[in-house]
Amino acid sequence: MACRVSTVTFRERKQAGEKIAVLTAYDYPTAKILDESGIDAILVGDSLGNVILGYENTLPVTMDDMAHHTRIVSRAVKKAMVIGDLPFLSYQINPEEALRNAGRLVGECGAQAVKLEGSAKKFGPAIEGILRAGVPVMGHIGLTPQSVHQFGGYKVQGRDEAARKRLKEEALGLQDIGCFAVVLECIPADVATEISASLEIPTIGIGAGAGCDGQVLVFHDMLGWGRTRFTKTYADVRGMIAEACKNYCEEVKQGVFPAKEHTYEA
Repeated sequence: MACRVSTVTFRERKQAGEKIAVLTAYDYPTAKILDESGIDAILVGDSLGNVILGYENTLPVTMDDMAHHTRIVSRAVKKAMVIGDLPFLSYQINPEEALRNAGRLVGECGAQAVKLEGSAKKFGPAIEGILRAGVPVMGHIGLTPQSVHQFGGYKVQGRDEAARKRLKEEALGLQDIGCFAVVLECIPADVATEISASLEIPTIGIGAGAGCDGQVLVFHDMLGWGRTRFTKTYADVRGMIAEACKNYCEEVKQGVFPAKEHTYEA
């Protein structure tokens, strides 16, 4: 049986120049398929607020939501690292609350690491407390969806010199405090490449170009549910499901289904 992907694996991949593949998952069958596909890590993202729960953004997602879905995904996964997202106000209030919630995702729900948004300058005490408890932390900078109102929408970050400098400082700060990796979201490719080259820990890009050490996408987006500049549709599953449902409805209404082969006999 193959060894489970860990934070050590992430660092070794970075040192060897091997790319890291990450996808989100929120349910048992999806997580099982991803794990069997050879994915390196599965992020149980607070993006479930958008793609599963129907919210406009990730802000309404609760710790109970995250715990529920992380527990489900963890039961399906044997090889990949499971990373649980800390949702809005689960770590921002105080370090004690941050530790309690991170510990919940790992201890109760089976994740091997947690992810949180923001810089070490803002959340250093929270990150340090989580790390002291033995829970690996993945950072996340650039477009951080929990700050969508502060940004004035989902906008590319790091386009001016001051913002570029800030992003580089934030990435180094997260490395220095002990994060094992950092997500770079929606920043110019040249900035992401420069940050990646300056760090010893891996960068995981989403809308940040090919110069990152790995990539993450929202599972539903790559299968045709969402459309963004940085998402590639690997299969139009949304279209396939829509067509299947349409055919089912028509066959039921026309009396074609169920046919004899779908019916039990006395």
